[in-house]
Amino acid sequence: MGFCLFNNVAAGARYAQHRHRIERVAILDWDVHHGNGTQHIFEADPSVLYISLHQYPFYPGTGAAAERGRGAGEGATINIPLPAGAGENRYREEFATKVVPALRDFAPGLLLISAGFDAHRDDPLADLCLTESSFGELTRQVAGIAPAVSVLEGGYNLAALARSVEHHLRALIESAG
Repeated sequence: MGFCLFNNVAAGARYAQHRHRIERVAILDWDVHHGNGTQHIFEADPSVLYISLHQYPFYPGTGAAAERGRGAGEGATINIPLPAGAGENRYREEFATKVVPALRDFAPGLLLISAGFDAHRDDPLADLCLTESSFGELTRQVAGIAPAVSVLEGGYNLAALARSVEHHLRALIESAG
């Protein structure tokens, strides 16, 4: 139901598990839209932690906090729905108090970031009101938890997208050095 034809992050997670024998993969999805396809693929799989911060209610209408996985995967899905206009302070607080501890507890061998930059305040499709510096800060908070691979997802204001990606990549490079 999303904007993607192929789920590159899901394919990457399975590839890492099968080809490189990485037992535990975490997917951090900060695209403004909930990744219902990614959640659905892994909702019964305890070897993949799926965390999504997203505007809610918003398209596609999924991603309530009560959606926590099913069967053996119960608890390996963490949805953090945020209201329109939540802003940087609320977003960063949720990130620091929920995302970072969950990633540390899960101890993944690989972190895949569904890096959507449409939560930027200048983006025309949503209203979470982040700035490019927030994306750098979010990246710094998680970059040392596990080796990270970032996959570009959304971002519909090209100038804001470019600035946000730059801050994100600089933070990834700093953490690797």
